[in-house]
Amino acid sequence: MSDKKIIFFDIDGTLLDDDKKMPLTAEKAVFALKEQGHEVAIATGRAPFMFKEIREQLEIDSYVSFNGQYVVLRGEVVATNPLNREALQAMTDLALTHNHAIVYMDHANMKANIPNDELVEKSVQTFKAKLSVGYDPLYFQGRDIYQTLLMCTVEEEPFYEAVFKAFDFVRWHPSSVDVVPHAGSKAMGIREITSRLGIADENQYAFGDGLNDVEMLTAVHNSVAMGNGCDEAKAAAKMVTKRADEDGILYGLQKLGLL
Repeated sequence: MSDKKIIFFDIDGTLLDDDKKMPLTAEKAVFALKEQGHEVAIATGRAPFMFKEIREQLEIDSYVSFNGQYVVLRGEVVATNPLNREALQAMTDLALTHNHAIVYMDHANMKANIPNDELVEKSVQTFKAKLSVGYDPLYFQGRDIYQTLLMCTVEEEPFYEAVFKAFDFVRWHPSSVDVVPHAGSKAMGIREITSRLGIADENQYAFGDGLNDVEMLTAVHNSVAMGNGCDEAKAAAKMVTKRADEDGILYGLQKLGLL
C-alpha cells in the first residue's frame, strides 16, 4: 500500500458555490495538494461533458462521474455501469403516459424524449453553464446510458421507485431526479480508483454536500461535508467544514492537516 493520499471533491455546492463560482482559495488548494504529491480527483453526479472546463482548469484527469457509473483514472476509462436497457425502455413508456420528460445521458451527450420541455430547461439552467439538451426520443436505444434525468415531483417519485427496482432515484432539483443503476454510487466509483492506485483507507479523503454524496461520505475514511450541505450529508461525514463560499475547501483541508 502506498502512503500517497487521494482527495475526492464533489463539484456543485463543494468546489463551486451556489452561484456556480469556484472560490480562488479552492482552486489554489487543489494545486497545493498536487504539489505535495497527492492525487486529486472529482466525484460528481455530472456527466463528463458537463465538467470538462473544470477538469481543465484544475488539471485533473481522474474522476467519478454519473454518481459512480463512469470512472476515469488518469484519462483512461476503468469502469462503467450503464442502466438496464429493458428497465429503461419500460420507464420511458410509463413516463410518457404521464407526460414526464426524460433526459438520457451517455458519456458524450444528453438528449430528451420530449422537445422543448419546460421542466427540462428549468432544471438544466441551474448549472449556469452553456448546456443544450437536444431532442432524440430513441437516444437510449442501442447505446450505454449511465444516468437519466426524470422530470417528476417529490410526490410522484415514490411511484417510480416502487415499480423500477433496478434503479435508484436521487433528487437534486424540485422538478428532477437522477436515475442511476440500483446500488450504484460515488463510493463504488471511488473504490475502483483507490484499489487500482493501492491507496490505503486511512489515506482517502472526500468532500461533498448533497444527497448523492451520502454513500461516499459514509464509505470514505476521512469525509468532510460542506457547511452548506444537506443534513444527511453532514450526518454521514466525519467532519463538517465551512460553506463553499466561505473558503470551506481550504478550511477543511487545513483542519485535516493536509495543507
